[in-house]
Amino acid sequence: MQDKINLIKETLKEDLEVSGWHKILSPFLDSKGFDNITDTLTRLVDQDRRFTPKLKDAFNAFKETKLSDVKVVIVGQDPYPQLGVDDGIAFSCSNTGKPQPSLRYIMKELGDTSVNIDLKRWCKQGVLLINTALTCEVNKIGSHYDIWKPFTEYIFESINKIDKDIIFVLMGRKAEAWQLIIPGQKILKCPHPAAAAYNGGTWKADNIFERVNDELDKQGKTCIIW
Repeated sequence: MQDKINLIKETLKEDLEVSGWHKILSPFLDSKGFDNITDTLTRLVDQDRRFTPKLKDAFNAFKETKLSDVKVVIVGQDPYPQLGVDDGIAFSCSNTGKPQPSLRYIMKELGDTSVNIDLKRWCKQGVLLINTALTCEVNKIGSHYDIWKPFTEYIFESINKIDKDIIFVLMGRKAEAWQLIIPGQKILKCPHPAAAAYNGGTWKADNIFERVNDELDKQGKTCIIW
């Protein structure tokens, strides 16, 4: 198993070099902190406790969004907990033929009737889509939050050091809990789309995507084509 993890790590580093994230993420990937994460995940697999997405896909958001392009970071909570659904990009579900509820609520807010389930198109425009945990035990929401907490802290602090003009969109309470370590950034908040299930199918998004583009416009940056 360790040989497989080492291979995944080396392949990941190569992919991150292409997207520019290797300078930031390689030190963590070589740290005891990442070893602790992989050791924990390996131990859970040995106990027949499967997780999603696969470790090789967990960093797809960083592979698809170039560091030099990042202008918006959207933070969710957990990957989709169903096996084989999550593709490593928050809210995206390109592995399936249909949108998951959270993505349906997002598309409804945007008035998008095409329901495009692959959000790499946002990544290509400089939107980093991540969750507070990069993996989740199958059908157990929130189960890996503590496992990934050191990484989440590391990546937020790293982004905060290199750029003060990034718009952070924190969706839900777990995401909002991290706002204290990104001082100086423009922070926008809204409920997690999944909360719509408890509000009669209505996501109280407070025009979050329009607000993001308003802020980008103020910064003189190109708005996102959602």
